[in-house]
Amino acid sequence: MNTGNLTVNTNNTLSAFFAEQFANLTPWSVGLGLIFGLVVGLIIAFVYKRCYRGVLYSPNFALTLILLTLVTTPVVMCIGSNIALSMGMVGALSIVRFRTAVKDPLDTAYMFWALTMGILLGAEQYIIALVVVAGISVILFALNLFKFTSPNGYLLVLHYDEDAEYDINQQLRRSVKYRRLRSKTVTRSGAEMTYEVRLDNKQDLVALMLGIDGVHDATLVACQTEAGA
Repeated sequence: MNTGNLTVNTNNTLSAFFAEQFANLTPWSVGLGLIFGLVVGLIIAFVYKRCYRGVLYSPNFALTLILLTLVTTPVVMCIGSNIALSMGMVGALSIVRFRTAVKDPLDTAYMFWALTMGILLGAEQYIIALVVVAGISVILFALNLFKFTSPNGYLLVLHYDEDAEYDINQQLRRSVKYRRLRSKTVTRSGAEMTYEVRLDNKQDLVALMLGIDGVHDATLVACQTEAGA
């Protein structure tokens, strides 16, 4: 008889436990939120890949955008159904900081975009989230058609004899509108000079430099710099 009562009490305890757990948050709502989070995250990653203007595209960062959306969605769901947990999450977010340096400020905007979508999906605003992600995607694709940035930036590295420096500077004045001397090294075997240049067209600047007497080699390296840096 005691064993039967213990079994009944255990079943009642488990039933009450699961009823409390799923009172405001059900597996169906979590699964639905994760599905929408995956779809929205993939859209954000696709837009990031198509609109990326940097030098080296990072697939890991695109995957991070998807994970940010997926992770934020259930977190916001839990916060919305538990006031005590929401206070704890506020305290945790005030302590945790991102330790990874973001080189491009635009990458930070994509991260906030993914987090915002996760918040909307966590609040079960699925239609609003889809409208927002579609609207921002269209705007980014439209802005991508216009050139808001300066011409492509490159580093021109030259190894030459000192006597050829005047001819190099004259050729750069004729061929490049924007140029800035970054470094210059003079040794007994020759000289090395690094220029930051910005090219509007696909002119072969390396060939022009190699056509100057005294220039041993020329290297053009793509770089990503801020305007006026």
